[in-house]
Amino acid sequence: MEEAPKTKVEEVKEDAKDLLEHASDYLETYYQLITVTVAQKAVNIASGVINAVVLAILGLFAFGLISLGFGWMLGDLIDSRAGGFFLMAGIYVVIMVAVIVMRKKYIFPFLRNLLTKKIYE
Repeated sequence: MEEAPKTKVEEVKEDAKDLLEHASDYLETYYQLITVTVAQKAVNIASGVINAVVLAILGLFAFGLISLGFGWMLGDLIDSRAGGFFLMAGIYVVIMVAVIVMRKKYIFPFLRNLLTKKIYE
């Protein structure tokens, strides 16, 4: 048996149904793409933070040991171990003041640009 030819109304209904199905598939695919993109950015940010924390901890250990070594060495040079450690503390105070003076003009913009780049990678 052959099917009866479709009327115009049936064809329009079928086309509308197909269009609705395609739109639904498109929206679902777009939603999945957004989900994957957000997840990827979250993983990139999390891995960057973990990496930064590990490097900061290792850097602090190295920095502390180097500071102790320089303080000890300066103490031997001036024949006063306490004086050597005070000289190291003075060097750190000078560095701290320099950072405080430059923070708004150089440090904050640098960090802001770095974080913005990391977010939009």
